[in-house]
Amino acid sequence: MSGSTVFDSAPPDSAPFDRGAIEDALGSSRLYPFWQEDLGSPTFPRLAGAASFDLVVVGGGYTGLWTALQAKQRDPDARVGLVEAKRIGWAASGRNGGFCEASLTHGEVNGASRFPKELAQLTRLGDENLDEIEQTVASLGWDCDFERTGTLSVATEQYQVKELREAHDGQNEIFLDEKAVRAELDSSTYLAGLWSKRATAMVHPGKLARELAKACADAGVEIFERTPVLGLAAGANVELHAGNGTLTADRVALATNAFPSLLKRFRLHTVPVYDYVLMTEPLSAAQLGSIGWGNRQGVADLGNQFHYYRITADNRILWGGYDAIYHYGGRIRRSYEDRRETFERLASHFFVTFPQLDGIRFSNRWAGVIDTSTRFCAFFGRAHGDRVSYAAGFTGLGVAATRFAANVMLDHLSGLTTERTSLEMVRSLPLPFPPEPAAYLGVQATRWALNRADHNGGRRNLLLRTLDAAGLGFDS
Repeated sequence: MSGSTVFDSAPPDSAPFDRGAIEDALGSSRLYPFWQEDLGSPTFPRLAGAASFDLVVVGGGYTGLWTALQAKQRDPDARVGLVEAKRIGWAASGRNGGFCEASLTHGEVNGASRFPKELAQLTRLGDENLDEIEQTVASLGWDCDFERTGTLSVATEQYQVKELREAHDGQNEIFLDEKAVRAELDSSTYLAGLWSKRATAMVHPGKLARELAKACADAGVEIFERTPVLGLAAGANVELHAGNGTLTADRVALATNAFPSLLKRFRLHTVPVYDYVLMTEPLSAAQLGSIGWGNRQGVADLGNQFHYYRITADNRILWGGYDAIYHYGGRIRRSYEDRRETFERLASHFFVTFPQLDGIRFSNRWAGVIDTSTRFCAFFGRAHGDRVSYAAGFTGLGVAATRFAANVMLDHLSGLTTERTSLEMVRSLPLPFPPEPAAYLGVQATRWALNRADHNGGRRNLLLRTLDAAGLGFDS
């Protein structure tokens, strides 16, 4: 493996596994997130009529749930309401890979390029945030398959080996040569690896959302499902028109992720990007023995169009990433979730990586929408005399960072100046995406350039170098 990439972007019928094998592997898969099956999650009523709160949180994913829970922990007497348009945890919070990573900046490289003066501080705050999540899981007895396994970054191209070797620190970041990495997880595509031992835990995303919702309800948060918020207006109080009722609040936290912000000024600061995932049936003892994976790390390769994968509590393999699909106008539609060509491509790449698992089937396939920002990590906004706070733009790395964002919003809404609110990351905004048709054309051109770089020794062309210089980006 010299200049050419292990994975290609051609259709699966040109890959080492023929179309018949791919179709057989996908044939009985269900178009439904594995994490949301058989959860037994609590259900909550719709809002009907009028209600008044000290704080209303809009959005029932991780950001909203952490915000509501921590608001009650800060002030148990506050009346807190949370409204969700559909079901708690049904969107990104119930569809992600379950990588609960300490990074607040979408990785050290991205953080170093965007916030070099704050990187050490942001790294410490991210580590503390993940430690506090682990402590909360333990102290409240949450059943969410939390495993502090770390991550394994793998080089599948020779030029990537140097990057991993330079990141080695001998303590938390351990470089593995080809023999050592294959002893951890056996794939002939691996040339080297870096085991980041401290910075990541694996979780069951659906169970985490369920446990958060239960903790909120136990703390006295009033939760309303199937209650879409249709508008926001501010006078003496902030008024929200939601479902069949009206909410009045002293303060509002907006946690709407990839969906259009209720604050129009921020609607171009994110674009919704579809990410696709496969889940295998449980591996047998023989299948698991053929690949190893005794330390159960989360795994990602180093391509711009990268794959991420992990093993579940019942020894299934989740396999996702590579394609990142933006639809013209930032549309979010259920029909976009079943993209056959992407699922076939993912299945093909899976078997290129683990040919020893030939014959295994995928039980589930699904897609989810990521709230991508041009700086690849969260940003924060305020409005209406700081009575409304907003966080978005996690770009696919928000399982842990949403808790940090919740604390930032609560600090803002309480009028507090803290270490968090003083960060440049929190005080600054990313550049917005351009309006259509420029956004669509720009995203497609960037995807093409990223794919070309992956096939050309990692060399970034003029378009990518220009975007880098301008602080703009689009993540695969």
